[in-house]
Amino acid sequence: MLHAQGISNHTCGLLAVTCGKISECKQEHGTSTDQPRYPFPDIVSSGRLEVQTLTSPSPDEFRRVFESVQPNFVYFQGEQLQNDEVGSLVWGGVEMSSAEDICGLFGAKLPTTVYLEIPNGDKLAEALHSKGIPYVIYWKHAFSCHAACHFRNALFSVVQSSSAHAWDAFQLAHASFRLYCVRNNHVLPASTHKVSGKLGPRLLGDPATIDVPPPEVDAGEDEEGSLGALPAIKIYDDDVGIRFLVCGEPCALDSCLLESLEDGLNALLSIEIRGSKLHNRVSAPPPPLQAGTFSRGVVTMRCDLSTCSSAHISLLVSGSAQTCFDDQLLENNIKKEVTEKNQLVHALPYSEGNKPPLSEPRRSASIACGAAVFEVCAKVPAWASQVLRQLAPDVSYRSLVALGIASIQGLAVASFEKDDADRLLFFCTRQGKIIHPNNFTSSTLPSWLKPPPSRKRVEPSQETSPGHYNGLMLANQAASRRIDKEDKKTGLANGLRMPLLPARQRLKVAAMRPIPHIRHHKMLPFSGTSEADGHDGGQVKANLSVPPPTKHSIVGSTSAIHRKSFSSSYQAKQIISLNPLPLKKHGCGRSPIRVCSEEEFLKDVMQFLILRGHTRLIPQGGLAEFPDAILNAKRLDLYNLYREVVSRGGFHVGNGINWKGQVFSKMRNHTVTNRMTGYFVGVGNTLKRHYETYLLEYELAHDDVDGECCLLCHSSAAGDWVNCGICGEWAHFGCDRRQGLGAFKDYAKTDGLEYICPQCSVTNFKKKANKASNGFS
Repeated sequence: MLHAQGISNHTCGLLAVTCGKISECKQEHGTSTDQPRYPFPDIVSSGRLEVQTLTSPSPDEFRRVFESVQPNFVYFQGEQLQNDEVGSLVWGGVEMSSAEDICGLFGAKLPTTVYLEIPNGDKLAEALHSKGIPYVIYWKHAFSCHAACHFRNALFSVVQSSSAHAWDAFQLAHASFRLYCVRNNHVLPASTHKVSGKLGPRLLGDPATIDVPPPEVDAGEDEEGSLGALPAIKIYDDDVGIRFLVCGEPCALDSCLLESLEDGLNALLSIEIRGSKLHNRVSAPPPPLQAGTFSRGVVTMRCDLSTCSSAHISLLVSGSAQTCFDDQLLENNIKKEVTEKNQLVHALPYSEGNKPPLSEPRRSASIACGAAVFEVCAKVPAWASQVLRQLAPDVSYRSLVALGIASIQGLAVASFEKDDADRLLFFCTRQGKIIHPNNFTSSTLPSWLKPPPSRKRVEPSQETSPGHYNGLMLANQAASRRIDKEDKKTGLANGLRMPLLPARQRLKVAAMRPIPHIRHHKMLPFSGTSEADGHDGGQVKANLSVPPPTKHSIVGSTSAIHRKSFSSSYQAKQIISLNPLPLKKHGCGRSPIRVCSEEEFLKDVMQFLILRGHTRLIPQGGLAEFPDAILNAKRLDLYNLYREVVSRGGFHVGNGINWKGQVFSKMRNHTVTNRMTGYFVGVGNTLKRHYETYLLEYELAHDDVDGECCLLCHSSAAGDWVNCGICGEWAHFGCDRRQGLGAFKDYAKTDGLEYICPQCSVTNFKKKANKASNGFS
């Protein structure tokens, strides 16, 4: 159904072939003083992208490496010339310019995508496409090495972030190219005259489609009536406002900027939906205002999906019963409905109200690493807003950076780096424009970024003489007149009249409080997410209903009442359930954790950590030295640590697990005499830290956690979970109404009390009573 970019759902093999003169070009641009620095990125493996590099190979060497690696993405880079230009393919002094030379490099095995980064490559691209290669990217005219690097970096960022279709990846990268290169007139080299036609890379290949088979019709039914009565699937979702901060200098929001950003975000959302999976569907009531318009046989479903990059959304869908009760057919229809909608994102030409399309830069260390940004407002479906806000804190997701998006609704894009900002601002500063944040007054800042007004009253000091007070007033008036004169000279350059403020009331944008840089991956629930048009500081609020504990008769001591109130307040604060929503599944063939061997488990953990980009956790010695963490003079026992934690509900149970008493005692790091463990006062916290480092993401990507319910109220609601030290069953501490149990904190701390459930307490009491009676008889 899809021409995926990768050999599997997790990796994409890329064979990059260069001509061997990249370093000279980098050195020249790095030492130039009259131009801003452009940090050329290296082509290296990252995320889903696995890179194999060849430098000026012979045709036989290329065929041998291609047959052994068998990549589905081949990249040919032209010769790097002295004047910022990119030349033709030259391997070992031999020019590969004919269609026969290029087509002769491939045999029966063909890649999915070939990228020709050479000028005038239209004939070579047509020859490769005719040979059977589905997608070929090429340049028709000459171009500069900076423009080529920008497009290539955007394309590879998409591939390493998501399992994207070649068509969608090209559309997103081409939108980024238009946004920064075409819009700033930085496509052609300095020595090249203007050319006719559209500039930039082009794509040969068919658009991505999703084939949905028509519904089957019984032979006894009337064909005309049955097929005509079946409505097409429909998704019910409202459009919400969303604000983006885009890296770049302040400018007018022209049509080129808005259209490029719209196309890039539409391609990004298409990638996410095209690789989505349907996890759950339940019957739901239809929308109140449209229930009367439904024809016979139409049902409504609430569908929970995870997108290509593991963002979670919930959609209200209506369609025929035959479609909605078939999971695969329903999933394909949802993908087809969303991806075939041409315009999901509608960028607004005004940043706020009816003001002119002018945005000002706001500096923050957490937004684009302190670089200049401007604001763009848009209307998107509510599910799209959820997807974008869940992808922003992911440090491994680079597609947003390719579009220059540094913040979404105040939530910083965590994968934005300093070199990314330098590369994007390089194209803006080439036009001779210098960014001066002090030229903009605070009156044009959006309302959600303005600080609250001061409530302090300015009064003269009682110890100050009237003459001194009048002198201060005269000085302030003189300063205001001087500022007014400066504003008349410089403040009307943009044709707008700004209200003049005293110097002490002017806001220094660079000194404003930065938005917190969130680096952790935040898990959002399928339902209950409140989407508001107003800015909420980037915090997503989840409205999860927590069922109260089972009601009992109001009889008991004061400690029991206090314990119940503490339990209810604790449940109100905790929004993460016992089994949180997982990351994208690893897809490994590992055996279930209860029968899995330790060697198989450690190999799978190493493979997963490498896939997630945590190569620093893998020692050079491989499996024999993994992990390199030492606890109690022994190598950390990850195998038993993981088994014991997932058997008790997983890491997010938190202090409901007795890490020192129940987990550490089952690990090989625990000694019989416990002589050395006495020095480990915080052994529980140490185990938690190691678990977060090595195993937390692995747990979320696998279905190893045992789902438990409270043995007293029989619900799995979040709350003050405690684990019985005898039978191992779970219970809400607030559901246990026995007197004399104390507070939950006495059990939650590392060296806390051991909880014994009511059933085990009765059993132990009977055993002790029997032993005592036998002793006296």
